[in-house]
Amino acid sequence: MRSFIHSMLLWLALSVPTAQATQVVFINPGRADEPFWRGYAQFMHAAARDLGLELQIVYAERDPQRLISAARQILQGAQRPDYLLFVNEYYTGPEILRLSAGSGVKLFSVNSTLTADQQQVMGGTREKYPDWIGSMVANDEEAGYLMARALIRQTDSRQPLQMLAFSGVKNTPAAQLREQGLQRALNENPRVQLRQLVYADWNRQRAGEQADLLLRRYPDVRLIWSANDEMAFGVMASAAQMPSGQKPKLLYSALNNSEEVLQARQNGRVSALVAGHFTLGGWALVLISDHAVGLDFAQRGGKDRTVRLFMELDVTQAARLQRVLRQENYGLNFRRFTARQQPAMRDYAFSLKPLLAQSVAK
Repeated sequence: MRSFIHSMLLWLALSVPTAQATQVVFINPGRADEPFWRGYAQFMHAAARDLGLELQIVYAERDPQRLISAARQILQGAQRPDYLLFVNEYYTGPEILRLSAGSGVKLFSVNSTLTADQQQVMGGTREKYPDWIGSMVANDEEAGYLMARALIRQTDSRQPLQMLAFSGVKNTPAAQLREQGLQRALNENPRVQLRQLVYADWNRQRAGEQADLLLRRYPDVRLIWSANDEMAFGVMASAAQMPSGQKPKLLYSALNNSEEVLQARQNGRVSALVAGHFTLGGWALVLISDHAVGLDFAQRGGKDRTVRLFMELDVTQAARLQRVLRQENYGLNFRRFTARQQPAMRDYAFSLKPLLAQSVAK
């Protein structure tokens, strides 16, 4: 609660409009101390500095009521930003849109946008709520598929296999899409039996507690599919605590870009790693910076976009990304991705490749 109050006070203290900078607030659904959301915020701050935007990030600490309360204060307070970025975590997107009515704030959804069912009621971007100007999500379904496919490929193709799957928050579109990708890979590989899928809320401790039971219930499991890195590490910790004669030989997949998981990919603790969506908020700010000066991103690739940010990383790529993430500002010039600097471009080129292409000292 203290970090939430601090975030809101910081936003209120710095919310006096200026003519010099476009003001943007991002309601981060995660916790301030979560490796993924911390890295996500750092990438956004790097982009904002380079693009000349004034960015404030408010953390909801994985509490949907706190998330809605933050949206209410930002959208209905006396001082309002020019733009609000939000995530449809816990399906809170419709309520955020309702709160935005008449606020004059432009909204942009990232990571998880409204589902098709929600849009049947609320309308899409620039429809019932015209100030909801766009959305950008990563290829979550493909991410789930890439992880499962990579795990399966590392096994004897003639032998049947058993798998456990650890997903995130059940009512989060990103988790659901990753599960769909997992199911696509399983459909392609009928020799692999998914014994159980559980929801560990993206949490290491929760996944470990679930694994304590599941690894004993299913002693023949060899594949662990995990929708993020924290849950994979929770299962690893559980497996390590089993009696030496019962410890299973497991292959793990993971998703994210923490220092810990990039190192784990290099030393073989993680067999399949997918990363890239930590850049999504920063790329969204590129679109916002163009929109703020009258260059509508909808004319350059559309107002709603799914970007192929997720990549499967081999050991060499994991090491390179680890070094890049240690660099100040990631070595990127974010302005070069804007329509301001490329007025003839037809679409934005967002991917993980610019980071992997950086020249870094070993």
